[in-house]
Amino acid sequence: MRYLLLIGLLSLACNPASGSDALKRKSSWQSPDREQMVELLAEGLQGQGLPSARIATCVEFFRTNLAGKHPDPLENFVIAASTEVPAVNEIYQQALASPASVRLDDLHAISESLRPSLEAWLGRTLVQLRLYDEAKPLLDFVDPLATVDPAAVMFYRAAGAHALLNKDQVISDLEKLLENEASAPLRFTRTAKLMLADIKPLEEDSLDEISRLMSDVGRRLDLGRSGKNVQEKEQAIIDKLSKLIDQIEQQQQQQQQQQQQQQQAGGQNSNGGQSKPMDDSQIAGASGDGNIDKKDLGARNGWGNLPPAERQEALQQISRDLPTHYREAIDAYFRKMAKESR
Repeated sequence: MRYLLLIGLLSLACNPASGSDALKRKSSWQSPDREQMVELLAEGLQGQGLPSARIATCVEFFRTNLAGKHPDPLENFVIAASTEVPAVNEIYQQALASPASVRLDDLHAISESLRPSLEAWLGRTLVQLRLYDEAKPLLDFVDPLATVDPAAVMFYRAAGAHALLNKDQVISDLEKLLENEASAPLRFTRTAKLMLADIKPLEEDSLDEISRLMSDVGRRLDLGRSGKNVQEKEQAIIDKLSKLIDQIEQQQQQQQQQQQQQQQAGGQNSNGGQSKPMDDSQIAGASGDGNIDKKDLGARNGWGNLPPAERQEALQQISRDLPTHYREAIDAYFRKMAKESR
């Protein structure tokens, strides 16, 4: 066994090009070519029970649009299907007027070959409108390989997850997308790399996470939403800020205790205490029992009960050494909250 392994390693060493090809990671997805897209549409139309002549007309219309100036696979797929399938046309027209009003149940009337691309198109539209919660149930369960544009599904699903701080989902989709950069649009791959670099360092309960949560709440309020879900997110922000404030207070208390100890040690030296390191086996001549007065911390109230001056000081302590946009996010958030409460 060891002999065979050695032979294999020597073979790779003598032929590095073939070795690198053998060890190269293969992509788990490929973008369909134009004819494969056309075949997917034809299968979907057959599933809807359309006659051959109408299928041929629709397929040719789709093929022509793909070769035109705006070769968007998802858009052209849905437009072509809408010309022959009334259920698709109804959803398409409704989505153009109000994408969030389309019900998931309405999609069940669509054949299994048509539905994934229609769901992907609708989910993409919702993400582009910042309606990430509405896009999530559509994109989460779409198989990218069952659509005419797998790269778009992975990218826009990750974009929605990025806005909702679903870190694992973002990393999973974008790393899969980047497995085959050659098959994805350049704007997707470049943005994907930036999104990965942005989301990977994100830590729970960090000021970075709090700032993003504030931005998400601001987005929801801009969309006219202030229900239970938004209120829960607001409370989560307050809880996380309170936790940060507690940490800062503990750090300050530890610093104060250290300063008191240093001051007492310095005072002892100035009053005739030991001014140089003690020799080995020498008995110390300092007096006192070695105890210090404990700081009275008092009752610890929550964030909402802090006096305004102390609250402002705590916020300044939190954001003092951080980039300006974090401070701006915190200030903007609490200004908005104050306005809402009034």
